[in-house]
Amino acid sequence: MSSLLRILRFTRDLSPLYTAIIICSVLTAAAGLAVPFLIGHATDTVAAAVGGETPTGTAVRTVVLIAAAVLAAELASTVISNVGGWFGDVMSNRMRTILSVRYYDKLLHLPQRWFDGEITGTIVARLNRSITEITNFVKMMSNSFASMLLTTAAVLVISAWYAWPLALLLLVVFPVYVWLTSLTSVKWQRLEGEKNQQVDIASGRFAEVVGQIRVVKSFVRERGELAEFSRRFGSTDATTREQSSHWHRMDVLRRAFLNLVFFGIYTIIFVRTVQGAFSLGEMVLLVQLMSMAKAPVESMSFVIDTAQRAIAGSRDYFRVMETEVDPRIAAVLAARDDEADGAAAAPAVDPVPGAPVVAFRDVSFAYEDGEDVLHGIDFTIDRGEKVALVGESGGGKSTIVNLLLGLYEPRSGSVEVVGRPSDELPLDQLRDRIGVVFQDASLFSGTIRENIAYGRPAASEEEVADAARRANADAFVRRFPDGYAQVIGERGLKLSGGQRQRIAVARAILKDAPVLVLDEATSALDTKSEIQVQKGLDELMTGRTSLIIAHRLSTIAEVDRIITLRDGRIDEIGSPAELAASGGIYAQLLALQSSGDSRRLASFDITG
Repeated sequence: MSSLLRILRFTRDLSPLYTAIIICSVLTAAAGLAVPFLIGHATDTVAAAVGGETPTGTAVRTVVLIAAAVLAAELASTVISNVGGWFGDVMSNRMRTILSVRYYDKLLHLPQRWFDGEITGTIVARLNRSITEITNFVKMMSNSFASMLLTTAAVLVISAWYAWPLALLLLVVFPVYVWLTSLTSVKWQRLEGEKNQQVDIASGRFAEVVGQIRVVKSFVRERGELAEFSRRFGSTDATTREQSSHWHRMDVLRRAFLNLVFFGIYTIIFVRTVQGAFSLGEMVLLVQLMSMAKAPVESMSFVIDTAQRAIAGSRDYFRVMETEVDPRIAAVLAARDDEADGAAAAPAVDPVPGAPVVAFRDVSFAYEDGEDVLHGIDFTIDRGEKVALVGESGGGKSTIVNLLLGLYEPRSGSVEVVGRPSDELPLDQLRDRIGVVFQDASLFSGTIRENIAYGRPAASEEEVADAARRANADAFVRRFPDGYAQVIGERGLKLSGGQRQRIAVARAILKDAPVLVLDEATSALDTKSEIQVQKGLDELMTGRTSLIIAHRLSTIAEVDRIITLRDGRIDEIGSPAELAASGGIYAQLLALQSSGDSRRLASFDITG
């Protein structure tokens, strides 16, 4: 119950709708309760007429009026319950929106470490399942069960007025029935968690396969993927059988107890009527009231089943919502909230005059609790300088980029940007100063214009086109039927590798950040595409401080300095000419490239 109350607190903005639903539930219950009284009165009227106590004409007029009153009460119940149902539908949809938006907002601000341990499809599947289960329960409660509970409470009061043993038996039914149901909860929820885990993993893999369908087909893995998917879902069959068997065994006990109690209730009503304590009308009234009270109890199994699913879903939901965000991200969120409340935006942090644009000060770093992958990294990059990182795969080049972008925090040492420690810079300001072109262009499924303007959505059409021209992309864009409005498909699959990369370069040009990071931006391209993209990169690097990770050594021949890395440590720092003569990693790579020894060159594997 605490989990469900937490959902209500989490969505307190829906309070007006909650209030409207409660009012409709009360009115529906009142209209429904009027019917047994009217029918009981009609029964007494008919009995009096048959017994000769009331004239037939008078009785006929009375029962016709009663029938009209029953019609009015049932019509009122129908209309009001549907109005309440409308409020319930709107409320559940708004709740879905609130929960989904807040979940998405949370995901966007979780640290990179969290995503390293998650599967994209599983994150999506968990969102859909959790919120569906929560909103289904809330919708069911608001559309029907709330009014039934109010009706039951009223029945308790009325039955106590007529005969206290009836109220006593009804009071026994609910706690015992709920207690019997609760006996199943621990085991049921454990098994439900096991099923959810398998379904989430399978759904996550499903999303991965759809996103990588070309790889699946090219390696003829359709059967293998289908078999694994089937195995995951198939494993839930045994869990469901155990879960259902346990639930229905308990349901037999619950219903047997319910039947026994209502046997006692009906016996009391019938015997007291025979003894003259109740009139026929009162007997009919009480029997109908007991039936109204019985309905919520009988549906309790379904309600509790739905509630338990909602509780399990809410736990998965809040497990994500409770994940701690990076303190700097929390500061950004707080500033955003303050700005929304009318407070002034956080002031921009000015660069320190004369300080290096980028500086790593004795930085060491480890992923999670593993061994350090960077050891004592120490270098600076001055304004306008072009610096390249060269080293073997796993040497730490991409990790340095991740630290610069604030995706991770160093274990020791500090990363400085414009003379300020990066952990003192608001993350939005830090990342606004850095433009990145990755090896994977990482485009979205919208139009070319949307992708180029991703960092500056308000950019004009001319600014977008100018960025494309400078990235050597305008010509091929205009050959598309829709030009810049061309939809490029998921991850830009309708474009060639070179085209995707030039769009990524145009995106970085339009962002116009003073610091540029090129993370193997041409390593996956053929020679012709590389030449075209390199022209755009040369334009992009003009006047900017650049940090370059390169696959082909020819692309870094014109840099100011090269930093070589070996096993997470800096091996050498110097100009291309100095390192070419030093005999170190760069010199060895140059020699291998010149000799054409591709096998030995590949053994260096400098791409990671």
